[in-house]
Amino acid sequence: METVKPIFILNFFGLNFKVTSGILVQWAIIIIVGVMSFALTRNLKNVPNTKQSVLEIFVETVNKLVRENMGEGYMKFVPFVGTMIIYLLSMNLVGLIGIVPPTSDYSINLGIALVTFFVVQAYAIKKVGLAHYFVAYGKPYLFMMPLNVIERFMLPVSLSLRLFGNMTASIVIMDLVYKALAALNPFAQLVIPIPLHMYFDIFDGTIQMIIFVMLTMINIKIIAED
Repeated sequence: METVKPIFILNFFGLNFKVTSGILVQWAIIIIVGVMSFALTRNLKNVPNTKQSVLEIFVETVNKLVRENMGEGYMKFVPFVGTMIIYLLSMNLVGLIGIVPPTSDYSINLGIALVTFFVVQAYAIKKVGLAHYFVAYGKPYLFMMPLNVIERFMLPVSLSLRLFGNMTASIVIMDLVYKALAALNPFAQLVIPIPLHMYFDIFDGTIQMIIFVMLTMINIKIIAED
């Protein structure tokens, strides 16, 4: 796909890093979200205005999401979960402004999934200790250890492939629709794709974010308590 073609190559210590359009969009989203987060959380008041009320609703929603799906003891993950929600949703929705979503690039999805994988494993080790962490691979029976190892390491693969497959499929379908409408009547491209964008960009993009976040929370809790 076009998004995996490098725009330019960065060289660090003899290693070449290919920078694609998806990576540039990802960096732009990180910068924009970071700046907006800093600006919107300045000068918070005891009596909230409209801006602060929206922020508080979002925070309370994430608090409730973590509390109901992970438990009170996992509230420390609220910042991580909230950041993941904003980050994934932003990348999935940029298609609404004519930009190819970075999540249609598998390398980006794999990177996000690997972050989740390391967070899951690191927290499990911190909570139960390194010895108990490795003992858990032999539960409930020792001969199941190879299957348990495969299951653990399949997490980033399954998360990344699910997100990549769904977002790529949406892009391919919309591309086919626009090409078909262009051949039929160029003006048809102005109206007919709107409901399709609502489904493939807004609905499907939001659903994929929810699935990714929910699986992340579930794996953090299950593996830490195994």
